[in-house]
Formats: sequence, C-alpha cells, structure tokens
Amino acid sequence: MEAMSCVTRARIACVAPAASKPRASCAAARRSMTTPIAQPRWSTKRTAVTSNATNEATESEIKKLTTDWQIDFCSRPLRDDRGKKVWELLITDDARTFEHAEYFPNNRINSVELARALERVMAEKKEKPRRFKFFRAQMQTIISRACNEVDVQPLASRRCQTMTKWLNERVENVYKKHPGYDASAPPLMAFEATAPKRLPDALRGESWAFVALPLVGVREEMEQVKRGRVFGATLEIDENLPDDTLIPGIAVYTSRAAALAGWTKGLELACISSDTQTSSIVLETGVNDSWSYAFFRKSPELTKEAKEWEEVKRACNGLHFLAIQTDEEAETTDGFWILQDAEPAKF
Repeated sequence: MEAMSCVTRARIACVAPAASKPRASCAAARRSMTTPIAQPRWSTKRTAVTSNATNEATESEIKKLTTDWQIDFCSRPLRDDRGKKVWELLITDDARTFEHAEYFPNNRINSVELARALERVMAEKKEKPRRFKFFRAQMQTIISRACNEVDVQPLASRRCQTMTKWLNERVENVYKKHPGYDASAPPLMAFEATAPKRLPDALRGESWAFVALPLVGVREEMEQVKRGRVFGATLEIDENLPDDTLIPGIAVYTSRAAALAGWTKGLELACISSDTQTSSIVLETGVNDSWSYAFFRKSPELTKEAKEWEEVKRACNGLHFLAIQTDEEAETTDGFWILQDAEPAKF
C-alpha cells in the first residue's frame, strides 16, 4: 500500500511513513471541488481568581491582547444546600497560562451578572482578550450579550479544546469530590451539527486530495501561520507527540489560493471528516454548522482511501489539517489550519 501524499514546503509528494504508522493510499487523481466525480458540542461561594492582581484597573491600564480567551458558563452536576443547581464560570486562554473558576447560584444566571464577572477578571489581570470563545450553542444569547457589554467580541467555536480538557479534568478532580455532586445529572451535550449545507462558491477550490504530513512538518507550517505569513489557525499540540507522527489532511488546489485562504479565514473551522455514505468531505464550522466541502467518486478504491484517512486521523487523536495552495508543485501554502475532531465536554 502506498503512503498518502504529503504537503511539504517545497511541493506535494508521496512520503512513506514509518512501518509502525498507519498508512493510506495516494489519490489516483485530484478530485473536483464542485461536483461528485461520476466518471472522473451547595455552596455559592466563589473560588479565587488565580491572578495575583488585587486592585481593579481602569480601562486605560488594561492591556488589549491579540490572543483569545475561552469561557464556559453553564450548570454543573452539583446541588447547593437548597437542592438547586449550581452554575460555574470558567475562563482560561488557549495555552492555559491562567485559570479562573467561579460558582454562581441559579438565581444569578443572566448576561448582566456574567458581564460583571468578565469585567472583574479582566480588571484583576489588567488584560482584555481579542475575543471570548465559547462552545455551547445553548448559551449563545447570554454569553454574546455579556461579551458585547464588556466590549469583547464573542466567538462561537468548537476550537475550545483547552477548555473542554480542563472541564473534563474538573469532572473527575472537583465535581465528583464535592459533597453536592449529583451523579444523576445528565451531561450537557454541546455539539449538534446540522445537515451539511452547500458550500458558497467563494469558498470552493478547483481540486483537492487526501494528504498527510509528519508532525515536524506540521509544526513548520504552524510557525508560518504564527508569524502572519500564511492565513490559518493553530492549536496546542501535545509536546510528547513524536515528530514523525503522521498527521492527515486535506489539500485544496486553486489558482486563486490567496483569495480562497482569505475567505476561508472568515470561517471558524472546527474539523473535517470523510463521509463514505455520501462520498463527500464534510467541513464543520462554528458550533453547529457543517458544509459539503468536496466530493469523491463512489468506488471501492476511493472509499477505502477515505476510511484509511480517518484511521490515520484517529491514530493521532483526531488531529488533522487543511492546506490551501496553488497546486501540488507550489513552493508555499497560502492557508494552513490545524484542526481536531472535537468531542463534547462531559458537562
């Protein structure tokens, strides 16, 4: 079995992974982006903010960041001494350099109370994020109103892996050890993607291929994004993951690569999956949107290739990428997004 073709800074080329790594076959030919190839997410006492800041800062003293913070504001599997549900606000940044956890009684669940809490945390840290990302569609109205009140853009996004990981840790390390823990509380499912919609023409490339890239190469592409040389977005990747880990991706080719990458930047990309039932590639964005991104011929060979691509993705914990470039021989990419299959938090 041949290895999947791999994005490199020089060109698209087939690279054989280590024998211990899962493989997937090279595409027999580039697929069209436009049509199927018929022939061709107890006590109400607040916990302390981890910041050392103790005095409130004026607006002029608050540093405006270019990075995002992630927030979650929702009920927890906890009951207060009245038997009422306990709510909690969690705030952190993408790299989890700080953590804020604060309980709320259920009679203070509104955008005004949330805005006051956000304002207080920003004043204590003397920092204001570029955006507040959140993954619960059910809380969009309250969170968006609170964010607008404190003049920070709200962003509904499944790219909240740092928050969901922290939240799942709290289920085991905090909630289950609390005297008010309610084991019968149902989990709050967050991701409810709708049926895929037709992709707008402005977001279509001319052709595409299943590809893969060793992690060391992915990190090189991420650096280009961080330096602002390429459109895209990155995620925190486990530092213990070996450099030769094969990361699967989708490469999109088009003569208008720069424009397409710019338009794609306007979407909050979550993840990509291959649907062998419909022979399509599905792009998920925001917290509950999905799009028919591309199609492939319904044949045993391409169905097998799509399944193998998903197997490679599962082997690296759902990590994958989207690359946009002019063609297979391009010296650089014009867009590069690190994606990860996002699982709903337990609560």
